[in-house]
Amino acid sequence: MRGLTVRQRQVLLLAAAGCTSEQAGRRLGIHRNTVDRHLGEAYRLLDARDRTHAVVLAIYHGHITLADITAIATANQTREQAA
Repeated sequence: MRGLTVRQRQVLLLAAAGCTSEQAGRRLGIHRNTVDRHLGEAYRLLDARDRTHAVVLAIYHGHITLADITAIATANQTREQAA
């Protein structure tokens, strides 16, 4: 299996933290369609059926960690509380 790109890892982390494609796009400064394209590419590389399956496989194969997801989710909560 080929490794994920940095951007694919980023969008998977944001998806794992509960972000929609639109929210992930705002965080990364890219359009939601670009987020969806990166997710689609990650699905193909991981042989995943959907967003949840891709996140699980990325964790299983060591592309992302639960600590990474927790950090993103905590940052999201902090942003929401500040708004």
